[in-house]
Amino acid sequence: MPWEQGTDLGYLQDINRYWTQEYDWRRHEAELNCLPQFITKVDGVDIHFVHARGKGPHPTPIVLTHGWPDSFYRFYKVIPMLTDPERYGGDPWDSFDVVVPSMPGFGFSSRVPLPGNRVADLWAKLMTEHLGYERFGAAGGDLATWVTRSLAARYPHQVIGIHLTDVDYPSAEQAASLAEPVRELATAMQRWLFTDGGYWLLQSTKPQTLAYSLTDSPMGLAAWILEKFRSWSDCDGELERRFTKDELLTNIMIYWVTRTIGSSVRMYYENGRALSGSEIKFDRKAGVPAAVASFPKDLAPLPREWAEHMVDLKRFTVMPRGGHFAALEEPKLYVEDLRAFFREVVPTSP
Repeated sequence: MPWEQGTDLGYLQDINRYWTQEYDWRRHEAELNCLPQFITKVDGVDIHFVHARGKGPHPTPIVLTHGWPDSFYRFYKVIPMLTDPERYGGDPWDSFDVVVPSMPGFGFSSRVPLPGNRVADLWAKLMTEHLGYERFGAAGGDLATWVTRSLAARYPHQVIGIHLTDVDYPSAEQAASLAEPVRELATAMQRWLFTDGGYWLLQSTKPQTLAYSLTDSPMGLAAWILEKFRSWSDCDGELERRFTKDELLTNIMIYWVTRTIGSSVRMYYENGRALSGSEIKFDRKAGVPAAVASFPKDLAPLPREWAEHMVDLKRFTVMPRGGHFAALEEPKLYVEDLRAFFREVVPTSP
């Protein structure tokens, strides 16, 4: 069966043909350069970020954090929708000042992989000391869940609220004393680990071995990333129902031209080391309100009971469609939910 053991050869050959004969990186590079992008040094780490100012009367500052194997490109569709809602039929009072950094080890930031809690420290300094925001919101999913929850736990007086698409996943031991939906989630994640989680084990334990081949071979890199986009999105096995070839290749090119696939996968290793220590603490009672949007084709359906256990939940939305790459797959649904939540926690309209 195609794709059963990994990326399908026929599809990879088609991508190879399109990439070498039709794809225009310079055109997409120029489009990316239309975004207001900057690089600044935070605690000795070069941080690349988009900083798009809102066009409404009272924009809410927000930092959006990507995951893996995507990049800051995950948010390219939602940036204009958030900064200029009136242009898209929305209320100008719902506008945001949007900051989208590339995590250390990814894209155009320094190739210095850090665990999520350290990334949160950098984001707090970026938003307050470098950009001058006293308070701000935060959003993300995947690896960004750790970053965003760390911001809430470590900087509760600066963080207005957090919006997540997952809240991490329970082990069987964690779920044993919780409600049945949480136990079902734990079982589903155990099943997922054995069918789709091989990448996680490898990247958490021996990332350097993997890095050599992915940095050396563009088609190897493409195969590694495409498999995840197909498995984790709401595409029913047809990647291009959700993403164009150009979108898939532009994300891959950000890894390829910056040679950051090795440092990006090492973030899993750094997270594992940090979790084995004693410095990682998430306090859901930190006083920072949270919203969770559950997209049905993410790694596993997320029950409200688990979200309530993990964060100070104020809003929970079960989405009708969409998967792991929510802002890229369903930008309108994503933006509407994020706006609705921050409208509740930051009432600014007259």
